[in-house]
Amino acid sequence: MKKKLKGFYFFVSSLFIAALHIPFAFAKSASGNKIVLHPEVATATPSVDSVSFSAGSRSVYDSLQLRLSGLSKSAYDYAKKGLDKLIAQGKLRNSSIISIVDFSLPSSEKRLFVIDLKNYKVLHNTWVAHGRNSGREMAQSFSNQESSFKSSPGFYVTGDTYRGSHGYSLKLQGMERGINDKAYERAIVMHGAEYVNPALVATQGFIGRSLGCPAVPVKMATPIINTIKNGSCLFIYNPSDSYVQRSQFLS
Repeated sequence: MKKKLKGFYFFVSSLFIAALHIPFAFAKSASGNKIVLHPEVATATPSVDSVSFSAGSRSVYDSLQLRLSGLSKSAYDYAKKGLDKLIAQGKLRNSSIISIVDFSLPSSEKRLFVIDLKNYKVLHNTWVAHGRNSGREMAQSFSNQESSFKSSPGFYVTGDTYRGSHGYSLKLQGMERGINDKAYERAIVMHGAEYVNPALVATQGFIGRSLGCPAVPVKMATPIINTIKNGSCLFIYNPSDSYVQRSQFLS
């Protein structure tokens, strides 16, 4: 009788021990050599490739929310179109940086945008002057002629730096025949100027004006010039149909 009871206890104990090991056995088979004591529901995390694809599927304009900063979509789209043509023509040494002056905005607003297209960054966003004969708050009249004291729209390639009457300055080469190709002989350059001062907006409604140069605040001149010098694209956007229709880069 004792032997039968021992046998029965041994049988029950074996079943109990086997039951305890069942979850561990399943966990081990599901995870290789690891034993998972508290398995959790796996959450899917996007791979690097899927993150890159998601970012690449959105334009720089949308990703950086440039509309909220004031840059018009037309100015950006035209700038990108001209940039692509300059790249195809081998005109640029630095194709990842683009500078856009949006003359659809008044001078009281920050209408110069320096954008790093490769790294999705706005490097600079500040005020920029237009020519004194191009208008007051808005740049509405343009010229390619010397002593017109007007701005010239279109695509430029940045050149060398120098120190002149306005201090540290940047040479600009106009790329559009009949629109801005006389920029060099007109001495149209980027430089700092005291009259590019937002404090003037409170008293007269607009910042000071230049003789046709895209002048910037004095404190911003050096960092901006050092960012865009030596072969990057500068686009001065004129929203009028007359410019778009004449432009060799946009037609």
